[in-house]
Amino acid sequence: MSITSQEPTVHLEDQVCFALYAAARAAQQAYRPLLDDLGLTYPQYLVLLVLWEQDGQTVSALGDRLHLDSGTLSPLLRRLDEHGLISRERQSTDARRVAVHLTAAGDALRSRAAEVQRCLQDAVTLSPEDLMSLRNLSRRFAGSDA
Repeated sequence: MSITSQEPTVHLEDQVCFALYAAARAAQQAYRPLLDDLGLTYPQYLVLLVLWEQDGQTVSALGDRLHLDSGTLSPLLRRLDEHGLISRERQSTDARRVAVHLTAAGDALRSRAAEVQRCLQDAVTLSPEDLMSLRNLSRRFAGSDA
C-alpha cells in the first residue's frame, strides 16, 4: 500500500517493505566494522545477544527468539562453536533438545560488543529518541511489542 495515498502504487519509494529493507541494510552496514573487529557476522551477533541475556537456551528457544528456522540457525551455531564462542550439549533428559552455552571466549566478547550499539547511534542522523521510536514501531510492525 502506498504511504502517500489510499490507492496502491507500484513505485518503489512508496513501498513500506522497501523502506524497512533499506533501513535494515543500513543498520547492518553501520555495525559491520565493529562486528568485523569481533570476528562476527550480524546473525552471529544476534545469537550472542540472546545468550548474553540468558545463557543455556535450547536451539528451539533461540530460533523462536530470533525468528529463525533450524536450517538457518544450525549453520550459525556450528560456526560459533567452531570459533570457540559457544558449546552445544544434548540434554540428558531429552536427547532431541540441544542447549547452547557461552564459552569463556563468547562471554568475554560481551563488553566489547557494547560498542556495537553506540556505532549505530554515531552512524545515523537520528536522535536517540528517534532511534527508540523507530525500534518501537519496527517491533509493532513485526508483531512483537515485547
